Amino acid sequence: MVIQKKLGNIFSTFVGDRYTDKLQVEWFETNRRILHKKTNSDIAVTIKFLQENPNLKDGDILWMDEKNVIVIEIKTCRCIVITPDCMLSAFSICYEIGNKHLPLFYHENELLIAFEEPFYNLLLASGYPVKVEERKLENALKTSVSPHVQAGDNSGLFNKILRLTNSQ
Repeated sequence: MVIQKKLGNIFSTFVGDRYTDKLQVEWFETNRRILHKKTNSDIAVTIKFLQENPNLKDGDILWMDEKNVIVIEIKTCRCIVITPDCMLSAFSICYEIGNKHLPLFYHENELLIAFEEPFYNLLLASGYPVKVEERKLENALKTSVSPHVQAGDNSGLFNKILRLTNSQ
């Protein structure tokens, strides 16, 4: 079965009493344009999003008929969970994460990254409030910033961060 578009999300689309077959994906597979997997009931699925990033979310509907629906389920993984106590602490932690070029996720005032023991030890040694938990890594923060800003434009991300840190 080849899937080339999403049909909605199970959390916002009525599917009735259809059997829900889950296609489990790892967090790092959610943006792959081509993906070959099997559902929980052993149906081979090929995802082909050649024109766009699929940006798969938990509950995305890939296929549906009168009796069945195939939905995405993002697997949990071991994560570093950071709960910054202030904005300056959040900026410092994000700077450390950015220096390592690690994907960053956000969930209810917590910063999440996939577990890496050396980075976890660095955060602990730096005194940041960190813990390790099994979580789904969803809601990736777009951490790329375009350096091209018009002259006199103070609305760039870097300028906003400077204004926030200088006001504390």
